[in-house]
Amino acid sequence: MVPLGWVGGSVGLLLAAAVSMYANSLLGRLHLLGGKRHIRYRDLAGHIYGPKMYKITWAMQYVNLFMINTGFIIIAGQALKALYLLISTDGAMKLPYCIAVSGFVCALFAFGIPYLSALRIWLGFSTIFSLTYIFAACVLSLKDGFRSPPRDYSIQGEPSSRVFTTIGAAASLVFAYNTGMLPEIQATVQAPVVKNIEKALWFQFTAGSVPLYAIIVIGYWAYGNQTTTYLLNNVTGPVWIKAVANLAAFLQTVIALHIFASPMYEYLDTRFGSKVGGPFAMHNVIFRVGVRGGYLAVNTLMAAALPFLGDFMSLTGALSTFPLTFVLANHMYLVANRQRLSSLQKSWHWLNIVFFTVLSITAAVAALRLIARDSKTYHIFADV
Repeated sequence: MVPLGWVGGSVGLLLAAAVSMYANSLLGRLHLLGGKRHIRYRDLAGHIYGPKMYKITWAMQYVNLFMINTGFIIIAGQALKALYLLISTDGAMKLPYCIAVSGFVCALFAFGIPYLSALRIWLGFSTIFSLTYIFAACVLSLKDGFRSPPRDYSIQGEPSSRVFTTIGAAASLVFAYNTGMLPEIQATVQAPVVKNIEKALWFQFTAGSVPLYAIIVIGYWAYGNQTTTYLLNNVTGPVWIKAVANLAAFLQTVIALHIFASPMYEYLDTRFGSKVGGPFAMHNVIFRVGVRGGYLAVNTLMAAALPFLGDFMSLTGALSTFPLTFVLANHMYLVANRQRLSSLQKSWHWLNIVFFTVLSITAAVAALRLIARDSKTYHIFADV
C-alpha cells in the first residue's frame, strides 16, 4: 500500500487475488494428469516436459522456498527485536543478533519435527498465533488511527524511482498470495482431490483473505506512508499486548518456516538420509541436525546480512512466484490440454505466459535495484 497508495494498492490486492486464484486452479486441475497423482511440483513438470524440466522446476522451487524461508527469519528477527525493546532500551540486541537467535530456534523446531504431517497440533497453534497477532495489530492500529492527526497517504519518491517501487510492489502482491508448492499441499487433500482443492482455493481467496485485507487496510489507514513493513513497529498501546503480539508473530513464523522448508527437508531426507530406524533414532536425529541445521544456517546468514524484508518479497515474487505460479502453470495447462482447447483459449494462455514472463523480468530488475539502493543506505548486517 505504501508504494502504491489507496487506489493502486486496493486494486492491486484484488487483481493479485484474482489472477492467483485462477493460476492455482489451473495447477490444481493437473494433479491427476495421466491417471496418477503428482504430489510434487517437479514431478508434475517432469511428467509433462521430461527430466530436464524436472530439474529446472525443482531449482526454481528451491529458490522460491529458500527466499521465503529467508523472509520468515527476517520477520522472526524483527518480532524478537521488537519484543526485546519492550523490555529493555539499552540497544544491546541488534537486529542481526535477533535474526541469529531466530534461526537457531527454527533449527531446533526442525530437528524435532521430522515430517510435514508431524506438525498436527502445531497447525492449531499456528492459527491461534496468527489470529492473536492480527487481532492485536488491528485493534492497536485502530486506536492509533482515531487518535492521530490526518495522515499523509501520498506516494513518496522521485517519479523515476516510483516506476521501480511500483513494479516491486506488484511482485510483493503476488508473493503474498502464493506458495509455489500447491501440488505438495494438494497431496494432503482427501479425494476427490481436484474438487476439494478448488473448494480450498475459493475459501482461501475469499474468507481466508479477509484477515489479510483487514491488517493491510487498517494499518495503512492508521499510519499512512509511514507504515513499516512490520506493523507492530508502528503501534502504541499497553506493553503487555504488544509483547503478546510480538511473541505470537515470532512463534507463528517458526512454524510457518517449517512448512515452507518441508519440500527441501523431504528431498534431503530422501536423497541422503538413512532408511533404517525411526525418525528419532540417534543417527537420524544427528542427520537432521547436520543437514537441516546447515540449510537454516545459510538462510540465517543471508537474512542477517540483507535484512530488507520488502525487497526480499519483491525479489522472491519476481524470480520464482511469477515463473512457478503464472508462467509455468499456464504453459503446463496448455501443453496438457492442447487437444481440447480452442484457438481462443490457447491464445489466452499464451497471452498470460508472455505477459507474466515480461513482468517477471522487469520485477527482478526492480527488486535488485531496490536491494542495491538499500545496501548503499545501510551496511550489511544492518540494524534496520
